[in-house]
Amino acid sequence: MAQTSELALATSRNCMSCHAVDRKVLGPAFKDVAARYKDDKGAPDALAAKIMKGGSGVWGPVPMPANNQVSDAEAKRLAAWVLSIK
Repeated sequence: MAQTSELALATSRNCMSCHAVDRKVLGPAFKDVAARYKDDKGAPDALAAKIMKGGSGVWGPVPMPANNQVSDAEAKRLAAWVLSIK
């Protein structure tokens, strides 16, 4: 399940406004993101970049906005956490 410090970080950086660990909200469930990228060795860096810069088209028509308040280190930490969710 979610580690307390990572969940707190995700909440403080507004990730939980559009995502949940185990269900789709506006964006995909984090467990679904982890499942999609489980065998992708480049996923940690790609997801960290997407967390910071945003993106669109991967999970449907709703774009993910850029998160300018997230540092590079925080984005890497969040990406690693999301990818660890089962």
